[in-house]
Amino acid sequence: MRAEQREAFVRGLKAVAPGLVALSVWGLVTGVAMVNGGLTQSAAVTMSLLVYAGSAQLTALPLIMAGAPLWLIFVAGFVVNLRFVIFGAALHPFFRALSWPKRLLLGFLTVDVAFVVFMPRYADAQVKGTREQRWYYLGTIVPSWIVWQVTSVTGIALGARVPPSWSLGFAATLALTAMVLPHVRARPMLLSVMAAAVVAWIAQPLPLRLGLLAAVVAGIGVGMWAEQASDSRGRP
Repeated sequence: MRAEQREAFVRGLKAVAPGLVALSVWGLVTGVAMVNGGLTQSAAVTMSLLVYAGSAQLTALPLIMAGAPLWLIFVAGFVVNLRFVIFGAALHPFFRALSWPKRLLLGFLTVDVAFVVFMPRYADAQVKGTREQRWYYLGTIVPSWIVWQVTSVTGIALGARVPPSWSLGFAATLALTAMVLPHVRARPMLLSVMAAAVVAWIAQPLPLRLGLLAAVVAGIGVGMWAEQASDSRGRP
């Protein structure tokens, strides 16, 4: 690895490091939840490696245990992860010169914390797709993947040994809140968060945790509407 590549990788690692604390808590809780939810340890490890999306895993888990139709499980996971379509569109200019297998791998490894660290730094760069940018991004996503797998497997190994009184789910909620709130600055993002929160609260009685699905759809819809309205007002 060249010195400039190594330096860019280290800068990315340092930038993402604070977010890895919340990611590690989320991974640990997801691992425990998968085993406590009824999956075998081998199935939980396989899901962690292949899915690599805590929100989708926790959304799919109760549906799987409830015997929901396969199409509903896939739709739930798809909707929860719709934000990655937006991530992919924003990241495309930086990686479009790479072969599709490399872009597919980068897309698979992309996580929220890496995106919110990378984009503010390079979104306004005049030249996109430089070697420095790519290695910086690798410095954010590779450590994130390692931390997630280590903590998720740790949670799977602990499994039922973790008593419910520890309230790990609440700890994960606090960790994610601490990770997200500093980035809620623009009006469209604030409206999106508020809409998702209101719908999630109202839709709690829905079966199969469909309230979460409704909250995600509402948050994305309101955020897109607010963004378009903001752009329209900014035009001459």
